[in-house]
Amino acid sequence: MKQKFNIISSTCVPLPLENVDTDQIIPARFLKATTRDEHFFGDNLFRDWRYLPDGSLNPDFVLNNPVYSGEILVAGKNFGSGSSREHAAWAIAGYGFRVVVSSFFADIHKNNELNNFVLPVVVSDGFLKELFDTIYANPKAIVEVNVSEQTITNKSTGHSEQFELNAYKKHCLMNGLDDIDFLLSQKDKIEEWENNNASK
Repeated sequence: MKQKFNIISSTCVPLPLENVDTDQIIPARFLKATTRDEHFFGDNLFRDWRYLPDGSLNPDFVLNNPVYSGEILVAGKNFGSGSSREHAAWAIAGYGFRVVVSSFFADIHKNNELNNFVLPVVVSDGFLKELFDTIYANPKAIVEVNVSEQTITNKSTGHSEQFELNAYKKHCLMNGLDDIDFLLSQKDKIEEWENNNASK
């Protein structure tokens, strides 16, 4: 059982780069790991941007800037392009992000995020620009994501947008269920169907 999604109110980390691909999210050399260790992948999120060649923190990268923090990553257009590695979603979840906001996601990465309890929120280009402007003007600005209502609100301006969310994934997120948990929750219904159809 995962942490349930309902209303997430948080400050945001801005990453205004377009076409961020999965190799930038988690470099290929970390794909040798076949089990999901959230701390390992979270520690290596954006590894080549986050660390200098000598292994020290890059002071110019946003994750190393103490001014910005929160459970929401606000990213530029076309986030998660490139290879379909699920490890990228593992790294985002492992770092502690629960929501990623962008004006466009690569489809496979978007689904990988949902499967790993990270909510990808697609907004208009104009709303995304407003979010970046707000965050840079006030790093303590709050963004509210209401999963039930499927809305995202910039609390500083009061502006909101609706976002799309598959009904099944919405149910799973709001109830803290992965695919296996969902099937187990339907065990009685499955057994009833099997019993009713055993002789057919």
